[in-house]
Amino acid sequence: MKTIFSCLAVASIAIATPLTANEMSANEMSAHEMSETNFHVVRVQVGGTENNEGGLVTWDAEGSYGGDTDKIVLRTEGEIQNGHVEASELWGLWSRNMSDFWDMQLGIKQDIDPHPTTSLAFGVEGMLPQFIETHAHAFVSTRGDVSARLEQSIDLAITQRLILEPHAELNVHASDVPELGIGSGISGIEAGAQLRYEVTRKFAPYVDLVYETATGNTARIKRNNGEDTDDLTVRVGLRIAF
Repeated sequence: MKTIFSCLAVASIAIATPLTANEMSANEMSAHEMSETNFHVVRVQVGGTENNEGGLVTWDAEGSYGGDTDKIVLRTEGEIQNGHVEASELWGLWSRNMSDFWDMQLGIKQDIDPHPTTSLAFGVEGMLPQFIETHAHAFVSTRGDVSARLEQSIDLAITQRLILEPHAELNVHASDVPELGIGSGISGIEAGAQLRYEVTRKFAPYVDLVYETATGNTARIKRNNGEDTDDLTVRVGLRIAF
């Protein structure tokens, strides 16, 4: 199944008419509030590589619409191995700012491949000290499976245009999920370092060294099934923002 990710931007038109001083003040306040809520951000990242199983294409995209306090966030990510979608997921989140650097988020995560699963998603997104970008979410599926994911990254400027971004992801499951070949405990770790060249802030080709490994009970299940438990790849891709 193919995943389609879209984010729609909405434009507002204001018509001015003669107003009293009080009406003008109220209108200016309303316009200011509208300007705070009418913006959107879209970021798309697509990469490709070769691994032990052949050609691999990955995607990661996020779009948001809203203001400083409240916004709607859409996310999608996944991978295509040899022309077949092996993993894909779509998120829809309400995000509310709780402090200068942190948002609380609540919504739905829909896993589409390899097995359709709908989960309640809740967590936080923000910046730790030293500008470490952090996403921490927990999930409860309609089947009662409980899991969590922690993602962190940091931008290290080598030059004004050349950026090194170390990144890591940790996945945890409270119980076995046999249909997905996942065991309880820490199920997988991904760590990498992306080097990108920002032609502009919105257009950046990159090279990404990524190491993925299954751990604990998940690694045991994979070994019993004759599957590899880890993978090291060099991915070449493009990051676009608008």
